[in-house]
Amino acid sequence: MPALSLRRTIFMATVFIPSLLRKLTGGKDRTIALGLTVREIIEDLERQYPGFRDRVIENGDLTGSIAVSVNGEISTEGLHESVPAESEIHFVPAIGGG
Repeated sequence: MPALSLRRTIFMATVFIPSLLRKLTGGKDRTIALGLTVREIIEDLERQYPGFRDRVIENGDLTGSIAVSVNGEISTEGLHESVPAESEIHFVPAIGGG
């Protein structure tokens, strides 16, 4: 009987970095990150670029000044949003109204 594989597939995403966060990425406007959710993508970005997480997460959720788009759709599930294989992730400054 074959052994059960408990490995999970981790997807790569292209992450587009807004100008306000490029100091953390050495000026890169895009990079590759691994993860199945927005939270996992941010954790991988934190591993690559220390300080990234603190700029986009506050009190366990996305900061109010940042929205996340996955494949052109603004996330409604925040950090729990699924990230399909070969996705494009955009961190975009949230626009305030008034």
